Amino acid sequence: MADFYQNGIITTLHNLSDRPVEDLEEDLVRFSKKRPLGLLLPSLFSELEGPALANIVDEIAQAPYLDQIVIGLDRADEEQYRYAKKFFSKLPQHHRVLWNDGPRLRALDAELQDLGLAPREPGKGRNVWYCMGYILASGRAESIALHDCDITTYSRDMLARLIYPVAHPQFNYEFCKGFYARVADGKINGRVSRLLVTPLLRALKKVFGDNRYLEYMDSFRYPLAGEFSFRRDVLNDIRIPSDWGLEIGVLSEMHRNYSNNRLCQVDIADCYDHKHQDLSLEDANAGLSKMSIDITKALFRKLATQGHTFNTETFRTLKATYFRIALDFVETYHNDAMMNGLSLDIHGEEEAVEMFARNIMTAGDEFLTKPMAKPFVPSWNRVVSAMPDVFDRLVEAVELDNKEFMAG
Repeated sequence: MADFYQNGIITTLHNLSDRPVEDLEEDLVRFSKKRPLGLLLPSLFSELEGPALANIVDEIAQAPYLDQIVIGLDRADEEQYRYAKKFFSKLPQHHRVLWNDGPRLRALDAELQDLGLAPREPGKGRNVWYCMGYILASGRAESIALHDCDITTYSRDMLARLIYPVAHPQFNYEFCKGFYARVADGKINGRVSRLLVTPLLRALKKVFGDNRYLEYMDSFRYPLAGEFSFRRDVLNDIRIPSDWGLEIGVLSEMHRNYSNNRLCQVDIADCYDHKHQDLSLEDANAGLSKMSIDITKALFRKLATQGHTFNTETFRTLKATYFRIALDFVETYHNDAMMNGLSLDIHGEEEAVEMFARNIMTAGDEFLTKPMAKPFVPSWNRVVSAMPDVFDRLVEAVELDNKEFMAG
């Protein structure tokens, strides 16, 4: 059970009473009559073959308040898309599967690519971007939750708590970030958030001094959580990264577009676990190594837009400052783990810190040597301006796929 302490400049909504999920859902059913509610699920086909997503679908099927479920399906051929249609057919709510690798959506993507208006690299960011476009185009939901499809500890109260802040008609939140303790199987997980993001934000504060953006980012208890919710109007002009910087990029866009009192974070789970990425000590283009580089570049880009100047000396200072802070965090987490009867591998933790420190320099080099890189996917407002019928065509492609490849 969480405490009631409000830290930072973002409102924190706690789990103070373990309120029954049925009570939350009763409220949400009432809210949905005035503000239809939806769910966005970005999924790889491989996740349909694992145990996590089958349980997630069973849990979601019991949520009585959802008016729309949008599933973005990546890395699937025609046979796999047919399987996915059948897999998700148990959902009683209105739902659609976006076959991102299908010929219809690929053709639309090719036209947007020619205009320079589509994500250029595959991944979660691209999947989420097209799903967001479909949600805008279909107009069925006013408040939407998004979460990953590999959560092994999923229960439907996570979804209820996640969407509640943007569903309640008397709340004024446009965006809500989920948080939780990354503890499972007797271990403290969440290495990238614990050992990279938080100490890096603290190091950036030391190097650049007082900064409202850094204070804002450091207010989130789990900035890399893949679970968040939002009002539909958020989607019109948001610009998101298509790489591993997605979560940091979304938070940065919320900081740019909205005042802090329109944003919040909510405690959605006492226990959370999902598929773990390899550390990839020897490969900077894979696993947590690639993730750490993308995340670090996302922070650099945001600070650059605020007028901060970076050079090689800046990155060297930042690396040294980060390294000392991160090593202190290792000791802190070790003591926390011991007091709670959990295990924590100090050697493995410090190996991760050493890799993240190296990748701060790598991210800095890439930031300096590629000044013309386009890190963000264009907003849907811009896409509609360039292709006015894009929403009609997106909905048509999804509906034709749905009719042609009926489940069964």
